[in-house]
Amino acid sequence: MGAQRKGATRAEDSDELARVPLQAILLADSFATKFRPITLERPKVLLPLVNVPMISYTLAWLESAGVEEVIVFCCAHSKQVIGYLESSEWLSQPNFSVTTIESHNSVSAGDALRLIYERNVIHGDFILISGDTVSNMSLTQVLQEHRERKKKDPNAVMTMVIKRSKSSPITRQSRLGTDELFMAIDPNTKQLLYYEDKADYSKAVICLDKLLLTDNSSISLHNDTQDCYIDICSPEVLSLFTDNFDYQHLRRHFVKGLLVDDIMGYKIFTHEIHSSYAARIDNFRSYDTISKDIIQRWTYPFVPDVKFGGNSATKLERQGMYRASVVQSRSAEIGPFTVIGNGTKIGSNTKISNSVVGEGCTIGSNVSIEGSYIWNNVTIEDNCKLMHAIVCDGVVMKSGAVLEPGVVLSFKVVIGQQFVVPSYSKVSLHEQPIKQDSDEELEYADNSSGIGELSSIAGTVDKSNGVMSSQLSGEQCQPTDELGTGGIGYVWSICEGSHEEEWRHSIAPIPADKLAEAIQTTEDDLELITQDGSVLPASGELKLDSIDSDDVDNEDSRDDSIDFEKEVEATFLRAVHENIKEDHVILEVNSLRLSYNKLFADCAGAIFYSMMKLALETPHTSASELCNNAVSVITKWKKLLKSYLNDIDEQIEVILTFEEMCLESAKEFFPVFAKILWHLYDKDIIQEEAVLKWDDEKKDADDSDKVFVKQSEKFIQWLREASEEEEGGGGEEEEGNQE
Repeated sequence: MGAQRKGATRAEDSDELARVPLQAILLADSFATKFRPITLERPKVLLPLVNVPMISYTLAWLESAGVEEVIVFCCAHSKQVIGYLESSEWLSQPNFSVTTIESHNSVSAGDALRLIYERNVIHGDFILISGDTVSNMSLTQVLQEHRERKKKDPNAVMTMVIKRSKSSPITRQSRLGTDELFMAIDPNTKQLLYYEDKADYSKAVICLDKLLLTDNSSISLHNDTQDCYIDICSPEVLSLFTDNFDYQHLRRHFVKGLLVDDIMGYKIFTHEIHSSYAARIDNFRSYDTISKDIIQRWTYPFVPDVKFGGNSATKLERQGMYRASVVQSRSAEIGPFTVIGNGTKIGSNTKISNSVVGEGCTIGSNVSIEGSYIWNNVTIEDNCKLMHAIVCDGVVMKSGAVLEPGVVLSFKVVIGQQFVVPSYSKVSLHEQPIKQDSDEELEYADNSSGIGELSSIAGTVDKSNGVMSSQLSGEQCQPTDELGTGGIGYVWSICEGSHEEEWRHSIAPIPADKLAEAIQTTEDDLELITQDGSVLPASGELKLDSIDSDDVDNEDSRDDSIDFEKEVEATFLRAVHENIKEDHVILEVNSLRLSYNKLFADCAGAIFYSMMKLALETPHTSASELCNNAVSVITKWKKLLKSYLNDIDEQIEVILTFEEMCLESAKEFFPVFAKILWHLYDKDIIQEEAVLKWDDEKKDADDSDKVFVKQSEKFIQWLREASEEEEGGGGEEEEGNQE
């Protein structure tokens, strides 16, 4: 579709591909309700992700990765999905066939796969994926591994793609907002032995079957792994679903079912990716995370400035800002990591940062938009304020309206003048269903009248089709007091017991009070658990008769350090761009420290690195201006850095980190090392003792290791002389007192 390929080449394996085209099954239904009320009117796979329908990312990747035939299974809002595909370029691509299967009776992924089996359209190994997945990985290696295993062992029916991703020990969830996942994997064969995504945290233990330990000489237990929901399957997978009608959920039923079935002997294996990207949009938090990853180009070539899937490519400007053809007032400020769609108008003194704005929007003057997603044809009048919100097509926000963090406004809602929508509110033109569906059930409210239209979306759905037990009004809402003067829509209530889920899965940052409570609970739990000293590391290998490899441990440690530094940097930059308070940042860094089992010195080094990198990326024309940038950043974030400099060793770690930067990643700082070191001392961030101890440790070093000591020679000499004078003065005073 125009996007250049990044290592995603057509999978070739002897002459097998010549006989059987590589196929994929794409499930265009999530069979869940996490995106309500939006998905009452539009299917999840057609929701815009950085101004491109989610399904286009999935199809673009499959096409680039060498898949030749894609079977799209449509259920909820099937007419909309089929209509989109027919009007897009996907049905006319050479060597890439897209066909659809429509069903109105399926209420789970299991039902979908059973119907596909009945149609007899799969002729060999296939990729199983949902239409809310973003990836740029190559399929070549994983296909080769899967086929070679299958030749040796016919029971090897599935290979799951996984990726390392630390979960927070505080919230027990990943950066995508999904529950912490525990997996046991044979480190030699990569066979999956255990899978649990609904652990009972109150027990603080994971129970493994004794047979796992007796039947396997070595087991790696992970809670630092992300399931990418990309599966390479043999045709037997479809027949297994047909033979087992209780298989509904792909992971909870099928995967766990095979793992405990010791009769048939079917096996699932894993393939870990490292540099490539793969993630699935499961909830609003993962929607936010993956959007940011796209804007920051981790998903290249599927990024806003590259044309793919019929999208309108935008121009990449400074600091991750993308703009199409926009009418913008000169006084308006567009901040970093922001995408503005074609035909949007922006008024004077409006500020937009870390946000995505769709096409044809009208944004008034003195508007503040931060960390939000504004879809197409939205009208935001003067003096409105939006923080970490999702605003769907056709919404109108009247002057002075405010959206607090976590708000979701569904299609064509109107917010009245000066009205403040409380945090985590969900607003729709449709009344909230009386009975909520479970997360196993189908979001079924097909609307054949077109995307985002409000004409009758459904009456009471027939029970054979599944799910909605309540009557959804198809009539236009009348103005209500719920949304202020002139407001139109219904505010959905948060169900009992769902308050925690709202802030855990929201696009808004986790509230500081919730994070503080979670940290205290975790620290209390750790104290209890570690009393007997029998705690395993976050991801450890259990072996019966073998010794851990130091090389493997060291490599894992290096990978952890790199990941930790990246996470800290991302946290710091988000704080800078979104004006997050230092206390909240400290809580987030503490969460990362516990997650990666790091010391305060590691935190200090990572934070200082992030600060200096920010100073370097701030425009400057000379070493003197660069030094001023650094001093400005240090001054502003002094409290954050000092929170991790409680002793001399931690302060020395900052100096060593700065040395390393000057020699490797940020050589521009080389000539101003001594000046910045002095400023760190002057602002009471680094103490005299730390500088002198750093100097002492360099005494016997090679000259090449003493370059910055020599550059700081005058400063160090001044410190020593001042120290000697203090000691001398103190001695005289003491003698005087003795007399």
